[in-house]
Amino acid sequence: MTGSRQVRPDATSRATLDKATDENFPVAPFFLPRAWRDDLMAVYGYARLVDDIGDGDLAPGGADARHLGVDPGQAEDRLAMLDALEADLARVFDSAHGAPRHPLLRALLPTVQRCGLTPEPFLGLIEANRQDQLVRRYETYDDLVAYCELSANPVGRLVLAITGTQTPERVRRSDAVCTALQIVEHLQDVAEDLRRDRIYLPAEDLKRFHVTEDDLARPTAGASVRALIAFEAARARALLDDGTPLVGSVHGRLRLLLAGFTAGGHAALDAIAAAGFDVLPRPPKATTASLMRQAGTVLLRARREG
Repeated sequence: MTGSRQVRPDATSRATLDKATDENFPVAPFFLPRAWRDDLMAVYGYARLVDDIGDGDLAPGGADARHLGVDPGQAEDRLAMLDALEADLARVFDSAHGAPRHPLLRALLPTVQRCGLTPEPFLGLIEANRQDQLVRRYETYDDLVAYCELSANPVGRLVLAITGTQTPERVRRSDAVCTALQIVEHLQDVAEDLRRDRIYLPAEDLKRFHVTEDDLARPTAGASVRALIAFEAARARALLDDGTPLVGSVHGRLRLLLAGFTAGGHAALDAIAAAGFDVLPRPPKATTASLMRQAGTVLLRARREG
């Protein structure tokens, strides 16, 4: 195995990593071993870069495009950027392609080597963002869950791989938590997603609750939109509950980390409920107090079920 020296990020990459503070859950909290923190932040940096390319949220100036060998004038071509990122990812897993070009992928290389990670989860995240460029609406809840299989579940599987705790049952529970977290994020970002011409609320549910796209574009939510959001929030809550035994299946500081992930979803759902399920004026965000309270609840349940 090669050395694990960490790559110093440039200013653009640091800005990408700094977005970890805006997530619903702690990405790499201080109580984890240093090696785990480094590995989790390396994976987060990659995942955030993929999403930023897919959402068109890259830092101005074209540094990411230059790193990936794309003309900065073509940085707005998201599919071309994703293709270039996939080519750079190949360099992480096969040195025959040369060294990775982007600092965030160079930082990922020691983690991949140290933890024996495979390309599939990383490729899934790229494929999810390709899908975002082509699919703007989801007809059924099952369609949405299939999207979450690409966009969210790989992250949880990588956490298990990094910590050496992967089993089929833990993967299943992790998938439930990650799908829930993705749905929660979609509920928080209904208005922002609509401005990007994306709707992650299943069309069959909009029809069921008599909600139109015009209803979602209003400054505040009417009764039908609130009922729809409450329905989807309950689905996410049930997924979090299904995934919670994952927390009790591990020990020590990893249990605290996974409790934080699960509690982050619950706390965000509490914020959505506290807003009366009106997510249109602004994304409801969890408070630190709510996150800590939910973490305690998750840990108590894990202790009972463990």
